[in-house]
Order: sequence, then C-alpha cells, then structure tokens
Amino acid sequence: MPHFVIDCSESILNLKSPQEIMQAVYDTAESTGLFSPGDIKVRINPFQYYNVGNTTDDFIHIFANIMEGRTITQKSNLSNKIVSQLKQMFPEVPILSINIRDFEKATYCNKSMV
Repeated sequence: MPHFVIDCSESILNLKSPQEIMQAVYDTAESTGLFSPGDIKVRINPFQYYNVGNTTDDFIHIFANIMEGRTITQKSNLSNKIVSQLKQMFPEVPILSINIRDFEKATYCNKSMV
C-alpha cells in the first residue's frame, strides 16, 4: 500500500544507481514493521530542470503516501529513519527531506477493490 515517490536532481543518479536508492528506501520502510513487505512501492523521478532556493543544488525529497491509522510517533520514526539512511548514502547532498501524507481508507480504491 505505501507509495514512496522519490524526487531528486538528475545528478544524484551519478552518485548511486536508481535501483540502489529505491532499495534503500524500500528496506528502510520495511525495517519499521509498519508495512507488509510485498505492499511497499517505490518510484524515482530525476529532474534535469529545477530551482531549489534559487540554486541548482542537488536534492532528494520523498513523498510518502501511506494508509491512515499510523500514529504521529510511527510516522516521525519512519521519516527519521529514511532521512538518516539517505544522509549516510549522500553526505554531500545538501537537501534531503521527506513528507508523509495519509490516504483516507474510505476514499482509497484500487483495481482489486472494484
């Protein structure tokens, strides 16, 4: 169920492969015990053109979309673990961030539910 969409500057992919980055996010999310391993989805969007604070500094930002029901503490722990992992992988990247948004169970639908 959870979707982790990684936006990053294109040059990040010169530092680590897309597979390595996505796997690190997957493994870190799985390590929290909040999700079933087969349900975690990770995608990456590298940007060639961007403006970050009027610079072209490298960045990684993750949009995490998860089903409602986790506590603030659980979501904070998830955020901290993922950013900590990215910080280890990319100590030279100045902007590493994540935000977590909840899906509403009442309005979520996928193919198997129809």
